[in-house]
Amino acid sequence: MENPFKKILHNEEVPKVLKEKVLNDVAMIKLTIDVADLFVVKYPNTIGDILGGGFQKKKKGKEDGN
Repeated sequence: MENPFKKILHNEEVPKVLKEKVLNDVAMIKLTIDVADLFVVKYPNTIGDILGGGFQKKKKGKEDGN
């Protein structure tokens, strides 16, 4: 079986429209991940901190340093 990556021309210039389209798609994916992270992870943690009084919980098994 022939390797299709050997057919890629190294000096070939990518059309500007195609390059912009790919970069816009990557930016949209990054934005979607950031929005999902905001609402799935950070927002619930913030609400939990507000409703919990803003105090940090101590981890079990950790000594106070005394």
